[in-house]
Amino acid sequence: MTRLDEASPQNPFPVVRGGLPLAAPIDWLRRGADDLKACGWPSLFYGLCFAATGVALLLALRHAVQLVTAVTTGFMLVGPFFAIGLYELSRRRETGEALALLPTLAVWRGNLSAIGIFSLILIVLYLLWARASLVMFALFYQGGMPTLGGLIAQIAKFDNIEFMVAYLLVGAIFAALVFAFSVVSIPMMLDRNQDTVTAMLASFLALARNLPTMLVWGCLIVLLTAIGLATAFVGLIVTMPLVGHATWHAYRALIAPQEAA
Repeated sequence: MTRLDEASPQNPFPVVRGGLPLAAPIDWLRRGADDLKACGWPSLFYGLCFAATGVALLLALRHAVQLVTAVTTGFMLVGPFFAIGLYELSRRRETGEALALLPTLAVWRGNLSAIGIFSLILIVLYLLWARASLVMFALFYQGGMPTLGGLIAQIAKFDNIEFMVAYLLVGAIFAALVFAFSVVSIPMMLDRNQDTVTAMLASFLALARNLPTMLVWGCLIVLLTAIGLATAFVGLIVTMPLVGHATWHAYRALIAPQEAA
């Protein structure tokens, strides 16, 4: 019988590597930084899109703090899809192709069905998270919603600690779920025209076989995203491309090449 993580003519399931060192995510970030430097403005374009979207949503929802928090923290939930152009830039650098922006803008069309299904899953989870955010605000602020400034002041002073703990806990559950099935999903769909289910299963297996390393990687993603958000979205111009490029190298490290399978 062929194991799930062993490729064969009868089982085209990707070969997932295990036992990666704890320092591996640092190497992925280093390689991602090299890609960012080499790609230049096409990479920064995607960072600008992240930042501009964040600013636009903040301005549009500034009077609805319960939505602002859900939308801004939701960056980590939908990030895997919006970073697809960054994965393509890293792939192009790897193969020696031109590092141009235009070919990356519609690269998702190469595997439209799989990437489309995966994107719908991300959108559903994003909407569920937004709904959960509304429910938590309604439960903890029954006397009226705070202003954005008031909420920031409460966080700084550690007021209403029960709300902060509950919000972070529920948010962490959503983030962990998305992280588990998106670690290598879209890069694999882009690189191999892989179907959605197989790509998601490979991501779960990559997480399970490298749990300590993946925890480090997840914490680094959260840290870099938080830096971007804390700098009024300006930091996202650099941190999001960095994470996107590094994710491509995480995929290369976690999934054995097809010819090696």
